[in-house]
Amino acid sequence: MDSSEHDIYRAAIHGDREAFEMIIRTQSRALFAIAYGVLQNREEAEDVVQDTLVKAWKTRWRVRDPEKFPAWLSTIARHRARDVARRRRSVPFPTDTEEPIDPGNDAAAANLRENEVNEQVRAALSTLPELHRAALTLRYFEAMDYASIERTLGLSNGALRGILGRAMAAMRQRLRPALATME
Repeated sequence: MDSSEHDIYRAAIHGDREAFEMIIRTQSRALFAIAYGVLQNREEAEDVVQDTLVKAWKTRWRVRDPEKFPAWLSTIARHRARDVARRRRSVPFPTDTEEPIDPGNDAAAANLRENEVNEQVRAALSTLPELHRAALTLRYFEAMDYASIERTLGLSNGALRGILGRAMAAMRQRLRPALATME
């Protein structure tokens, strides 16, 4: 963390609204990725990010070390997302009455295959532990570098590399049947 980031976090902790707004601009995507990794629902993840930022503003004085501010925000987001997931009631999926795909329509068939693969990836992600989902989402969907993910999740470099390695191995294993049908 460079000195300007450190100063921004320190100012936000001491009540500087402009500094906190800068943090919101820089951290919102990462917080969304964490919440979405837990909930797999865009609207709920957006709500969690808003709740996280409101709670962070109200309790910012608890952070003693400005360097830990991003990890503290991530922890709040993970906990809020878990709370939402626990309260979520089961809602049956609507049965889609789609028209059959014309085998001659290559674009429609390709779109269907892509949707099926996306759903399989989403299902495989949902089976991973929460921290693994967050790390994978930040690294591969948000394209964050290792140092940023380490700060965001409060992990050491070795811990992050281990988590990503185990998560990728689990994803490969779960997606192997789907990948075999694509060849």
